[in-house]
Amino acid sequence: MTRILFFTVTISVGLAFLACNPFAPEIDFTTSTGSNLISDQRSVDGVFQNLKYAYTFKDTTIYGGLFSYDFTFTYRDYDKLADINWGRDEEMRITSRLFENASNLNLIWNDIVGFSGDTLQSNITRSFNLTVTFNPNDLIRVDGRVSLEMRRASTLVPWKITRWKDESNF
Repeated sequence: MTRILFFTVTISVGLAFLACNPFAPEIDFTTSTGSNLISDQRSVDGVFQNLKYAYTFKDTTIYGGLFSYDFTFTYRDYDKLADINWGRDEEMRITSRLFENASNLNLIWNDIVGFSGDTLQSNITRSFNLTVTFNPNDLIRVDGRVSLEMRRASTLVPWKITRWKDESNF
């Protein structure tokens, strides 16, 4: 009986150590005040907060989690007088290069200027200010608007951006 108990306890302790890796602790997403850095994407505001977080900390993991796999980005090329589109993979490549090359990114979300939708599909137009600093002598300021289409299968799952239309005059 004691051997069976010893064996059971040994196996239980061994399994507990396998489930907890001391060399890969959980990431703490809270600030010193106890608030979360990463927002809950089940709210529209959470999506915008996570976009800001991704730009501020140049975090492609959080950034990639914002988009559906059928995502489309659109912007107006004023030189060609045409709309240019690309998908999620190209968006991730371009943004990754931006994150790598910028020394600082500051994204400020302003007022929502348009909203339509329901609890499963939303279209939101919002103004923003973005400052991209490559070095102290090389910075770009963009003031514009973005139109986002988002959807989700139920209110229990996060919103995913399906379409991003940049309405900036840049």
